[in-house]
Amino acid sequence: MRILVISDIHANLDALEACLEAAPPFDQVFNLGDIVGYGANPNEVVERSRALGHVFVRGNHDKACSGLTNLAGFNPIAGLAARWTQQMLTPENQDFLRALPRGPVWAMENVNCVHGSADDEDEYVLLSQDALPLLQRSTRQITFFGHSHIQCSFFIERLSRFQGAVPAYPDRTGEQQFEFRLKPDARYLINPGSIGQPRDGDPRAAFLLYDADESLITFYRVPYDIAAAQKKILAGGLPPRLAERLAEGR
Repeated sequence: MRILVISDIHANLDALEACLEAAPPFDQVFNLGDIVGYGANPNEVVERSRALGHVFVRGNHDKACSGLTNLAGFNPIAGLAARWTQQMLTPENQDFLRALPRGPVWAMENVNCVHGSADDEDEYVLLSQDALPLLQRSTRQITFFGHSHIQCSFFIERLSRFQGAVPAYPDRTGEQQFEFRLKPDARYLINPGSIGQPRDGDPRAAFLLYDADESLITFYRVPYDIAAAQKKILAGGLPPRLAERLAEGR
């Protein structure tokens, strides 16, 4: 079983299509949320995500842009983008976003999917001190998570040895991959990174492939037409900062 794990598309159709074109053959898709928000193609990205199907969890932007929650926790730019997205979404796509399940979702044997964390769907897991207590309490071998927009992994082995790691790429050009094999006696928190708005300084879109039969994780970074995505943001009247940060990877 080969699983495409994607997260934080944020209505960036250009980045999503580049990732799907670069992805190897897969059997299922795990979508970790924040399908919309920030980007200029919310309806197209929702419809593409719905067509891919399989396992979903909701993100905080999915909730806000579909009217499930208010914008109290959003910064001004994110709030403006969420209001714009609310106006753009079709009723059918709003209904789809409202119906997305809250994580954790048991995706397959020994695998959970969440947006932020298993404790709090809106929690940012950025540092070792964030990840360690979650791993200590976890009952699954793997928890796939998003929300931070940073491609990374944390794991704890049977003897309580804890580690965190980020993929090591030689540079930030072209399509690149980074593999690591899962250990049977370890528990993992794994973030595929953000397709639509990376925040680790690398502007390339990010996702991963989980080969369950081989116990293999392959991280991917994929270039896409950032200029085209930026033009759509500006043409749509969204805040210019949302276009600028795509090129920065921040």
